[in-house]
Amino acid sequence: MKLKKNRIEFLNSPIDVLTMQETLEIIENAISSRELIHHVVVNVAKIVNMQKDEELRNSVISGDIINADGQGVVWGAKFLKKKLPERVAGIDLMQNLVKLAHNKNYKIFFLGAKEEIVSKVVKIYKEKYSANIIAGYRNGYFTEKEEKNIVNDIIKSKADILFVAISSPKKENFLNKYKNVLRIPFIMGVGGSFDVVSGKVKRAPRFMQRTGFEWFYRFLQEPRRMWKRNLHANSKFLFLILKEKFKKKS
Repeated sequence: MKLKKNRIEFLNSPIDVLTMQETLEIIENAISSRELIHHVVVNVAKIVNMQKDEELRNSVISGDIINADGQGVVWGAKFLKKKLPERVAGIDLMQNLVKLAHNKNYKIFFLGAKEEIVSKVVKIYKEKYSANIIAGYRNGYFTEKEEKNIVNDIIKSKADILFVAISSPKKENFLNKYKNVLRIPFIMGVGGSFDVVSGKVKRAPRFMQRTGFEWFYRFLQEPRRMWKRNLHANSKFLFLILKEKFKKKS
């Protein structure tokens, strides 16, 4: 789908200059007119990984909407004199779209996380809204051989929205690989959002989200899993920002 919007180029990745509200309006218009949108978010870790992972980079830049999920990306862009209006967090966008689905009678397929997590997410949304918004769900543990059967199940569900909560780069590559087969109006990778909705992981307080320390709150909850990834990604990101700044000056 060809969308008329502004994009900046930031550390070898395009990012759309969009607010949350503008993003929602584009998505709502696309679903109502049965157009196809592949949505992607970028954060510090993904920007860093895209520098060397060509398949991931291709999967991201092929997206119809590319939002800045991380506050670090917004600040980094500003430091390089490239303005982004605000952070559009993937989990917030997902929550807004679940509400939209309820209001507009759209159906959602939830793919990803462990079975007990995704089933709990579905249960929570059924109780909060209605069972009518659920097209189907499946956990995110599957082999490459199982992918086509899963894709067929999603197609048969006649979903209007697909959320994929699988770790990067698998979710980006999966969506990019099958989006033209799925033909679902809106598809989006949502990372660890199912964990947050289910209550397995707590979301950082608002002030930490605004000040860019949400990653640190997540680190405190899962230090063994997160420390190496955060240390590597944040230091590499800072290096890339400074390298780009000095390159421009020279």
